[in-house]
Amino acid sequence: MTTFQGSMVAMATPMNASGEVDYAAMSELVDFHLEQGSDALVPVGTTGESATLSVEEHHEVIRRVVKQVNGRIPVIAGTGANATTEAIELTRYAHEAGADACLLVTPYYNKPTQEGLYRHYRAIAGAVPIPQILYNVPGRTACDMLPETVARLSELGSIIGVKEATGDLERIRRLRELCDDAFIIISGDDETSMETLFNGGRGVITVTGNVAPKLMHEMCQAALDGDEETARACNSKLERLHRDLFVESNPIPVKWCLNQMGLIPEGIRLPLTPLSEAHHETLRAAMRAAEVLE
Repeated sequence: MTTFQGSMVAMATPMNASGEVDYAAMSELVDFHLEQGSDALVPVGTTGESATLSVEEHHEVIRRVVKQVNGRIPVIAGTGANATTEAIELTRYAHEAGADACLLVTPYYNKPTQEGLYRHYRAIAGAVPIPQILYNVPGRTACDMLPETVARLSELGSIIGVKEATGDLERIRRLRELCDDAFIIISGDDETSMETLFNGGRGVITVTGNVAPKLMHEMCQAALDGDEETARACNSKLERLHRDLFVESNPIPVKWCLNQMGLIPEGIRLPLTPLSEAHHETLRAAMRAAEVLE
């Protein structure tokens, strides 16, 4: 059975200056993560600019990443949508492409009730036989899936975990109390990811891991091994990235960092814009602290 734990990188989608997906750079980025020890790749999530990718691009990114990884680490495809039928379609394609699991964000903008959330996810789980991870990020979606709803959904066989991005450690502890031990709790907040691992979480779907994948992997592995001293030492080097990768809306800062590292072109797709020059030195300092820039 596939193991989903550790540093699971929410991959940025490389684009050229005109905003077209740069598949050659994406291939190099996948190789970079395989070499650096990332524990899983999560293409076409928020960091991957899924909101502005066409359905065809969405499919193609998933297909290419799955093919290139070739089973060496898990691939968790972002397939959430605010229309249940669209989420089913995207999830079905990811399953056919060979993804190991899917990550499904709560429906955004239309603000469903807790019962609506339950029925939405139940419909997807019933339609596509692939492991599914719920994704709660109310700061972006204006929709908060409560732990009690997650617990109901955890009883459905194909729903194997939740990415909880509130940064609330009490929420993490509550989820651990309500859900079976086999249910995977994943942090969606880099700043509290280490503490999440100390409180029963199994990993983090990380933005920081784009820029400092080796160190992020080492921090997560140490925390999972119960080596608190090593985990804290690693995390101390990552703290500035955890914070400063959000000086502007994700993925604006992370794409700038990756460009500075020579890993991707400078392209980003409207309505997002390149990082403001006022933040350049802030990000450079964070990268130096994480030892990924001299």
